[in-house]
Amino acid sequence: MTDVARPASAERSTPAAATRAPAARRRTLAEQSTELRIAIMRLSRRLRQERTETELSGSQFSTLGWISTEGPLTIGRLAELERVTAPSMNRTVNCLVDAGYATRAASPDDGRKVIVAATATGEAIVLETRRRRDAWLAKRFAALTPAERETLAAATTILRRLTDQ
Repeated sequence: MTDVARPASAERSTPAAATRAPAARRRTLAEQSTELRIAIMRLSRRLRQERTETELSGSQFSTLGWISTEGPLTIGRLAELERVTAPSMNRTVNCLVDAGYATRAASPDDGRKVIVAATATGEAIVLETRRRRDAWLAKRFAALTPAERETLAAATTILRRLTDQ
């Protein structure tokens, strides 16, 4: 019976090694930022898959979501919220109107402004998509420990602050 030390490369390739926490090492701010960005992008991509069957792009759905949440909005305000130009938002709104998900009307206060509102069909798509996404995420939350859920609650507050800067 010989006790031979395994090379470090062999240990890293085992399934057990893949599940162990990495050795404690102080990561740089850039490394932490990269890891957070990748995790958020993967989660976002996965959540986007949970939606109703429509041909809406991500930006079209996001715009429709703002209208659904905030009520009728001007194109200028939608552009601010989505951080795009007014001409770009106008194209997005045109697509929503053409698909029957939104309407546009002149503002009662200023005839030069256009007010965009969701139709009943648009509202239904937003509500169903949000329901699906919430259900997907709630199922994953249920598998977490109470401490992990508390950590995510704290992280949610911090992430909101980052996005509002």
